[in-house]
Amino acid sequence: MTLAVIAIGRNEGARLEACLASLQGRAARIIYVDSGSVDQSVATARAAGAEVVELSADRPFTAARARSAGYAQLKTGEMPDFVQFIDGDCRVAEGWLEAAQAALAADERFGLVTGWRREIHPEASIYNDLCHDEWDRPEGDILTCGGDMMLRPAAYEAAGGFDATVIAAEDDEFCVRLRAAGWKMRRIPHEMSFHDAAMLRFGQWWQRAVRSGHGFAQVGHMHPPYFAKEIRRVQIYGLVLPVLALLGGLFAPLLFWGVLALYGVNYLRTYRGLTARGMAAPRARRHSVFLTLSKLPNALGLLLFHWRRLKGHSMQIIEYK
Repeated sequence: MTLAVIAIGRNEGARLEACLASLQGRAARIIYVDSGSVDQSVATARAAGAEVVELSADRPFTAARARSAGYAQLKTGEMPDFVQFIDGDCRVAEGWLEAAQAALAADERFGLVTGWRREIHPEASIYNDLCHDEWDRPEGDILTCGGDMMLRPAAYEAAGGFDATVIAAEDDEFCVRLRAAGWKMRRIPHEMSFHDAAMLRFGQWWQRAVRSGHGFAQVGHMHPPYFAKEIRRVQIYGLVLPVLALLGGLFAPLLFWGVLALYGVNYLRTYRGLTARGMAAPRARRHSVFLTLSKLPNALGLLLFHWRRLKGHSMQIIEYK
């Protein structure tokens, strides 16, 4: 079996160096795609022996565009049996590449396998810890996965590759088409990658939540009813209730307090769901605050997508670090 790795990044610094170091000697080809970095990312990748693709600034940078460009570079040589995609802020776990290849080789129905992504420093901030919990998903057959994945070239081709215009949740969008093409996906019980969110400020978390809302709206618009439940929650808790709270504050105090009570109910529901999964109560309380609050920046992302769509504007990247 032969393997190639496509890593993507933008201004990842030491994170990219760790990513490429974790791949040394473990793949026939390593391709790094850079999205307009102004640090030493390109030089770092070349020094590590990777093939480097530098994206031009004539079109918006997106993770989907970078992955597509990496795959196009891959096709300039002999195609491998399997392709691993990895983000430049992640390092690959020991044994993952071998385990993933074995899983794909064992069952030809599966076009893609993924594993467990872990946050490197969940203790550094509540925002990193939120990511750590976000990555923690059960093993087994899945409907979607994140950007770190190993797949068969045949499955990638059948799905049509990544859509470069999708700026967030591009992995969800790709997986929708992969399933439509008849392929199955699985999360195997093996650590796959160690991620460095590096979110230490509230503003970074807020911007990431805006990006998530944009992703809900864009992918939901492309593949209805995908993300319908998430969009409905954002519409209620991020748009309708804030407007009602404003009106209540101005004209009807009972309405204002009623809206606050609804947010309180949402917080308690979230808290109970987290503790039912086994999360410790203090951690669940912290997470519930941000998961409840996240509907506000999500709503901004939703509105931004539809504003761009109606104006015919391109979907520009939303960065949080």
